[in-house]
Amino acid sequence: MTGSEAAPARVDTSRPHPARVYDWWLGGKDNYPVDEELARKILAVDDTVLRGARANRRFMHRAVRTVAEAGIRQFLDIGTGIPTEPNLHQVAQGVAAESKVVYADNDPIVLRHAEALLHGTAEGSTDYVHADVRDVDMLLGRAGESLDFGRPVALSLVALTHYLGADADGDDVYGLLGKYVAALAPGSYLILSQVTPDLSPAAIEKAANHFRHSGTPFFPRSLPEFSRFFDGLDLLGPGIIPVYGWRPEAADVAAQAEGIVPVYAGVARKP
Repeated sequence: MTGSEAAPARVDTSRPHPARVYDWWLGGKDNYPVDEELARKILAVDDTVLRGARANRRFMHRAVRTVAEAGIRQFLDIGTGIPTEPNLHQVAQGVAAESKVVYADNDPIVLRHAEALLHGTAEGSTDYVHADVRDVDMLLGRAGESLDFGRPVALSLVALTHYLGADADGDDVYGLLGKYVAALAPGSYLILSQVTPDLSPAAIEKAANHFRHSGTPFFPRSLPEFSRFFDGLDLLGPGIIPVYGWRPEAADVAAQAEGIVPVYAGVARKP
């Protein structure tokens, strides 16, 4: 693996980071007390988060396998988080060993773990970009050192967009997604999941308040709001659906008995 990055920033342990909070929910050890504190507070008011984290991972596996089997050999995963096996490149390269994968995240601790743990096949490549999703030109420029954006790419932003606001003078999440999709060649795919208030409004509002009070913006979105991300794209069946139900496998069907997961998921192709 190679890395493409600016000089890494120091890890800020005074504030929680979503990737490390997510790592704690998944049972990982690469987080700090401030991350665990927030993770426990949210778990106390929203008992869906643990199964939601697991369901998100399984959705990513199914979605990546689906587009790889459709012929995609290039993948850009933004908001990678702490590596948790099987990782995206292992799924993609398990279908086609020559697949090229670029991971991008803005947390320096993710960079260190990525360099140590994310190793792909000899036939393909696995690279890491230390960049923020908001810096579209820089991120795509560095990803373009490994990927050919003149050919189809699968763009994955799993459990990321709910940390980005929609205000035009802020994150402008719809504008951001539009820029990324515009940079993709026809035949590319967009893989998304996003927390929603539709299925568990009271618990999600409490969880959102904990995120915001910790200094982490959080924006759960309704079905119409989430659907906007796919404007102009062709949704794959079964369309936009709670994450458990997107082309479920046996483990997903069994997990549905645990209760709801207030997360929408969808995969779409650029015509």
